[in-house]
Amino acid sequence: MTEGKTLSKVDFSTTKLNDVEFEACQFMHCSFDTHTLSNVIFRECEFNECNFRKAILKNTVFNEVKFVNCKMIGLDFSICNTMLLSMYFLGCNLSFSSYYLLRLKGTHFKNCLLESVDFTETDLTAASFDNTNLKQTIFENTTLDYADFRLAQNLQIDPQKNSLKKAKFSLNGLKGLLSNYDLIIE
Repeated sequence: MTEGKTLSKVDFSTTKLNDVEFEACQFMHCSFDTHTLSNVIFRECEFNECNFRKAILKNTVFNEVKFVNCKMIGLDFSICNTMLLSMYFLGCNLSFSSYYLLRLKGTHFKNCLLESVDFTETDLTAASFDNTNLKQTIFENTTLDYADFRLAQNLQIDPQKNSLKKAKFSLNGLKGLLSNYDLIIE
């Protein structure tokens, strides 16, 4: 187990990372691009300006992990180890990623780009999307109870296909809730 270390500018895409555990580590400007992270445990770690494009997250554990300004394009989080799954995203590009069937209660997405992300059947109870671009993001059979969309952009959610009990929206966000009804909102 690697504990309490700062790893800077490491190219993990050329290093085998299987069955490894990191606790309270900080990763700065590291690359995990196209790498398979099989059975890797990240507990209480922080990733700053790291690249994860198209990495394979097979049975990867993200427990109390923070991602800051990371490129995480095309990731399939649905194959992560879901035990104790807890993540926070700040300024990340998570476009074309999938969170299918995950429980992400209370997850924060702040200043992120989530273009064409799949949240089908995901539990996002009490999640927040502050200044986050949700262009073409899929919400279907998604639990969004108590979620905060007041500062989200390009929001489109069908209220008939998702649970939205006590979810928060701005007046501008209402347009994205009513888009399926072909209404003119001025």
